[in-house]
Amino acid sequence: MVIFGLRTKVFVLAVLTLVCPRCGNPAAHPLHRAVTKFSLFFVPLFPVRTRYTTQCTFCGFTNRLAKDQADHLLRQASGQPPLT
Repeated sequence: MVIFGLRTKVFVLAVLTLVCPRCGNPAAHPLHRAVTKFSLFFVPLFPVRTRYTTQCTFCGFTNRLAKDQADHLLRQASGQPPLT
């Protein structure tokens, strides 16, 4: 018998203060990276999907981001100049 499946782990990369596009309030938005990996016999082997999101702590709105947008926000949070 072979046991396989998918497992997702969520990592918080940074906490940013942004204006929410839904409620319009400036609030903390944690930047999350969710990595889904294929696992065989409960051992994660390789990543299948990676998603980046921010979530408003005021209203709970979740916004999906592209990788380049997440990298840009992460560079802003660390105080590094943006890439041109």
